[in-house]
This record gives sequence, structure tokens and C-alpha cells, in this order.
Amino acid sequence: MILEKKLAAKRLTEAYNNAKIEYFDNNSKYIFFSDCHRGDCTPSDEFAKNQNIFLFALEFYFNNGYTYVEVGDGDELWEHSNFKHIRLAHDEVYSLFKRFFDLNRLIMLYGNHNIQLKYKDFVESNYYKFYDDYNEEEIELFPGLTPYEAVVFKHKTTGQEILTVHGHQGDRMNDTLWHINMLSVRYFWRFLHSIGFINPASPVKNAEKIHKIERIYSSWIKKNKIMLICGHTHRPHFPKINELPYFNDGSCVRASGIQGIEIINGEIMLVEWKIGTDSSGDLHIKRRILRGPEPIETFDLRNNRID
Repeated sequence: MILEKKLAAKRLTEAYNNAKIEYFDNNSKYIFFSDCHRGDCTPSDEFAKNQNIFLFALEFYFNNGYTYVEVGDGDELWEHSNFKHIRLAHDEVYSLFKRFFDLNRLIMLYGNHNIQLKYKDFVESNYYKFYDDYNEEEIELFPGLTPYEAVVFKHKTTGQEILTVHGHQGDRMNDTLWHINMLSVRYFWRFLHSIGFINPASPVKNAEKIHKIERIYSSWIKKNKIMLICGHTHRPHFPKINELPYFNDGSCVRASGIQGIEIINGEIMLVEWKIGTDSSGDLHIKRRILRGPEPIETFDLRNNRID
């Protein structure tokens, strides 16, 4: 535990020191989603069941002026070595992403399952453009895209900072030993995954591992007095007042729907999009606020003492 805590603190500090700075104010609007794990629409693709919910939510955020922040593990590049298959399987998603990108409203972070995005050559070869087999021409997708390990959202007026990372930093098997874990997922766990088995190195169904990550990250928050948003564990979390400001946006692959974190009007909230019924029994996709909204400044540790 002590060694893991030191490793996580070191990796989080490195990520913070090298982060992209995104300045915002009380007029800014952001939606944070993570852990989509977009695959190729085969049985191992957990995202496929929620794709329509995701598209509906994304259309709402685009039409209402939000910036989309993908907090890692968007594309399932551990299971699928060829991004082309993922893009083709979820063409509508990437078409909508491009609309965000073209308006400079797309911020993409990489996680452990798409850590290949840290390499510029990989991004340039796969994400800048693609070849349209039908029309036999190259089409621009995200030319010049730069995925980040970390982004620090910094309030223009107050200077309050929010560190955003995927959350695998310091999780040894998913961070420093990711090559080994990726191979085991691609050639073994991928096939068991399709029938319901979970890789034991994943924190998703391991409550002890989830709580350990949360405790370790909370220690870093307390020491550095910086609010943090992450994913990775697939467990949504929104702190109560007087708790350390550790936020987790959940995932987009849960059976109940998709969770995310919104920042709007200087406030932060945890939301969920899911399919529900109305009084007539008709199915609708609905947005529900799970926790919040709370003013972001409430979680500013520079001015508040939170134990």
C-alpha cells in the first residue's frame, strides 16, 4: 500500500506538471465522459448496448454549447489493434465528435485502454484522416488532434484548479506494466469478456481495488489541495460537502445507462442518461441529476478546510 501510494503520488504529480491548461469561467460548459470502451460491435463491445443513449446525450450537449471532454478509455485499443474497425462500427459517434472538433469543443485524454494515443505517430496515422473505401478518397477526421494524459481546468477569475486524468496513474498493472496487461486482454480476456468474465487486473468489479485507488487519490488531493476528476474504476463518485473533492464520472458501459459530470454556470453535478418509460409506457432517453449541482468554489481546498 505504501509503495502504491508513492507511485500514484509520483505519477499524479508528473501528470499535473505536464498537463494542458484549459482556462474556464462561469459561462463555460463542459461534459465529462469516460470509459466508453468503444469496440467493433462484436459481443465483447460493451459500448454497443449504450450507443444510442450516448448519441442522444452527445447531441444534447452539442446543441447546448458544451465542450466534450473524454477522460480516457474512449476507444478499446487493447482488444482491437485496428482503429479502423472501431471507427466503422461507431461511425455516427465519430461524425458527431468531428462536429465538436471542428468548433474546438473536443478535449481528448487517453487512459490505459487507449494509451497508444500518447504516441503522435499513432494518432496521426489513425485519427487525422481515414480512407473512405466506398468513395475511394481520404477524408479528414481530427487533423492535428492532440490527446493528453492530463488537463488542468483553471478558473480565469479565482485561479481554482481541477486536475483531470483517466485514473490509471499509479495502478501498476494498468500503468507501468500496461504492455503485459494489454497482451493478456487482446489474446485471452477479450474472448472471456464476451461471455461475462472480467480481467482480475481490472478495477471494474474489484471493490477492494476501487476503494484503494480512491483512498490513494484522496491522499494526493489533500496534500496538493487540488480538486480532481477521473474515471477508470467505472464507479461514479460525487463528494459530499466537507469531503475531499474526488470526482469520478463513472462509465458509459453500465447496464443502467451512462454517467457523466457536467460543469455549467460555475457549478458541478453528476448526471445519468438512461432509457425510461412515460405514463403511456413509451420508451424515452432521460437525463437525471444524481448529485449536485454544487458551486465549484465549494471544493476549493485553498480556502476551505476539508478533512
